[in-house]
Amino acid sequence: MTSQDGDARRNLPPLALHVPEPKFRPGDAVDFADFEMPVAGAVDRPPTDSASRDMAGHVYAMVRVLDDEGRAIGPWNPGLDPDRLRRMLREMLTVRAFDERLHRAQRQGKTSFYVSSTGEEATAIGAAHALDPDDMCFPSYRQQGLLIARGWPLADMMCQVFSNSGDRMKGRQMPVMYSARAASFFTISGNLATQYPQAVGWAMASAIRGDTRIAAAWCGEGSTAEGDFHSALIFASVYRVPVVLTITNNQWAISSFSGFAGGESTTFAARALGYGIAGLRVDGNDILAVYAATAWASERARAGHGPTLIEQFTYRAEGHSTSDDPSRYRPSEERNLWPLGDPIKRLAQHLTTLGEWDDERHAALEAEVVAEVREAAREAEAQGVLGDGFRHHPMETMFEDVFEEMPKHLQEQRDQMLAEYKASGL
Repeated sequence: MTSQDGDARRNLPPLALHVPEPKFRPGDAVDFADFEMPVAGAVDRPPTDSASRDMAGHVYAMVRVLDDEGRAIGPWNPGLDPDRLRRMLREMLTVRAFDERLHRAQRQGKTSFYVSSTGEEATAIGAAHALDPDDMCFPSYRQQGLLIARGWPLADMMCQVFSNSGDRMKGRQMPVMYSARAASFFTISGNLATQYPQAVGWAMASAIRGDTRIAAAWCGEGSTAEGDFHSALIFASVYRVPVVLTITNNQWAISSFSGFAGGESTTFAARALGYGIAGLRVDGNDILAVYAATAWASERARAGHGPTLIEQFTYRAEGHSTSDDPSRYRPSEERNLWPLGDPIKRLAQHLTTLGEWDDERHAALEAEVVAEVREAAREAEAQGVLGDGFRHHPMETMFEDVFEEMPKHLQEQRDQMLAEYKASGL
């Protein structure tokens, strides 16, 4: 560098970094007046064999089916019959009642931890209905709706949360880290974005075997900053893997808003462009849009046209978990003013518009669902809650299920532990 270069640079301003900042903080007035509401029915529905480069606009637009009056319009309208819609509504109400019951149970000291999906119910229920029942799901920890939509027993899920004697995982998993192989539901991991390479690998194996089942995976928008996310997209792109990869953009990764994962610069669906795969951005509070986009991506994968990355644009109404206090980083009224509304109310409005629903039937269904969840909770709690040591799995089970046949050194450790425990008189 010459002295002239140094002189010229002294006239430049000092370097600086941009630190993302959410639009509203606690104490701020919430105003979404500048939110550009995407028009329902305005996005075209391309053929499922479209080249990814021909779909570049879809990662910036937003697929919406339900308009402000609750009408289903446009090319993405899946035309679901009223019975299917009522079933979806019931399942979303079940998810919400389930969350409320277990959130309350955590506050009562019956479990150590819980994660609610309030406000995001459509993201799981809509996708579950679009996938085949035996398609393999690799969920994150806010997709309990997948199990509920697949008819998994509520009491079994609750036993896992309570880590009691009825917990099939014998207390080895954190609460809400469900596993249900019979429901094609892969074990949830607390490590973020691990689901993506697992799903891609499973789908590759399915293709190698000549199977017809595809895989689907979910992660939050914050997890797109993890290396696993990008590794998975590379493999999915190169081998045209039959997988549906979903980003549930609920605006917050614990207390960090979406800007820290790149949400200020572009959409999360736009990550598909760099990998040469199809991308869609969807109104995650519109269950018909979620269903339609997932069905489109499933058809594309099953026909051998490769993966799809779907961004579900939604909002986390509750805290990240029961360990989180969202009032410390966002205004409490923000959840009520979210422009895309409540997914349950929007589907109920649609059914009412069709003449297939009313307030009286809605109230009756809510009461029925709450009673069902209450009964499941009684069944699960009868098998133990946090602190009921005698109603949990025996300590020696920690040595089991690691090897097909327990090796001698583990047998010795188990026997030593049991002998010391017996000698202690506890």
